[in-house]
Amino acid sequence: MFRVFRHYVPRAFVVLAVGEFLFLVASVYLGVALRFLGQEPPYGVEPLLPKAVVFALVMLGAMTAMGLYQRNLREGLGGVLIRLGLSALLALVAMSVLFYVFPGLFLGRGAFGLAYLVALLGLALVRAVFLQVADLEALQRRVLVLGAGPRAAEIAKRLRRKADRRGCHIVGYVHVAGERDAVDPQKVIRHDVPLLELARRMQIDEIVVAVQDRRKNFPLHEILDCRMSGIEVLDLLSFFERQLRRVELDLMQPSWLIFSDGFRYGLWRAVSKRLFDVVVSAALLLLLWPVMLVAALAIYLETGRPILYRQVRVGEHWRPFQLLKFRSMVQDAEADGRARWAAPGDSRVTRVGRFLRRSRIDELPQLVNVLRGDMSFVGPRPERPEFVERLAREIPYYAERNRVKPGITGWAQVCYPYGASEEDAARKLQYDLYYVKNYSLFLDLLILLQTAEVVLWGRGAR
Repeated sequence: MFRVFRHYVPRAFVVLAVGEFLFLVASVYLGVALRFLGQEPPYGVEPLLPKAVVFALVMLGAMTAMGLYQRNLREGLGGVLIRLGLSALLALVAMSVLFYVFPGLFLGRGAFGLAYLVALLGLALVRAVFLQVADLEALQRRVLVLGAGPRAAEIAKRLRRKADRRGCHIVGYVHVAGERDAVDPQKVIRHDVPLLELARRMQIDEIVVAVQDRRKNFPLHEILDCRMSGIEVLDLLSFFERQLRRVELDLMQPSWLIFSDGFRYGLWRAVSKRLFDVVVSAALLLLLWPVMLVAALAIYLETGRPILYRQVRVGEHWRPFQLLKFRSMVQDAEADGRARWAAPGDSRVTRVGRFLRRSRIDELPQLVNVLRGDMSFVGPRPERPEFVERLAREIPYYAERNRVKPGITGWAQVCYPYGASEEDAARKLQYDLYYVKNYSLFLDLLILLQTAEVVLWGRGAR
């Protein structure tokens, strides 16, 4: 893993993105060379580098929006090629708009068409190769787990999916005296040499400390020796945070929150995030107002007024505010006064409302909430006071998610499907705490691009 602004990014995907960026830049040069083979390019085509960089960035943005840099992408080559084709179409539309706004970027139809074709064929080949080599053991970090008891056994339980294990290879579990082994016996290592010597013999890159009780039989000096010799040492919770990109609540202790990095707030963060919110929300309102107008008309024709639905939600520092949405349910959907989550196939949802929810158009009025300062564009989803009060009593650390502004979209929304139960709320809290801990503008941009994939593929809507 690389850590970019405190957010963990798989090393294989960083290498892939850099390689694809360089290839996309080269494809523009190759397209121009093929188009004007043996001739001098006409005036206006050169310089090529700025045009090539813009083309590469637009393509990478489209591919990110289509989920092609999601490490939990489960489709095989066929699914990847479909997403790649859709990325190419999205990039073609974006480039056409850029050519209209900035005519100096245009290469000419022939040169751009050839560059586009070269890029598409080359990316398909790169992805086919990547799917074959990304999970090769030789490219992964060799991880040794200190401990073989119940706590260490959680690694195999929680890293069941191949995507969760990406980037690391668990070499084995070191038995600790006084601890009952609970992992695969074939993976247990009983050694009679110092831990550092064992790590060097096995070419270990990283040691994960998963000892059940650190007060007894904990090899402190051996761990310190490994750390001072250049071998990275992680505690189990930080290891899971990196691999799963969430905070495992049931393993967490208050001391980890206190002493771990992250949770940094300051003037620069507040100003940059507010500027990001205003720019993105204003741009989307200018772009999507015709869609909002059609949505309002459709709601009025089906069920009449009100068009907008106002509901009290809990905001930053537990301050209540009125959240705006397009009404997607019948009037008086909670006539009995009981607050309840939307369920699959909820009978209260109208036909127009079902489409608005699936396409996320019902969320667009919240752009006004963002401009008002009630919400951020990216952050934990705001919940109703009734739910927050109950969940804060029953789920440890639930109140901590309200230390930042809630958002229209968030890390939990792109990583976990729609939640409609206390169990779902607890699972989503793990992603919300990861976001609150590791916030950066880089992570906000990443979530923004991945939200496009959620909307386009209709994941999690109810």
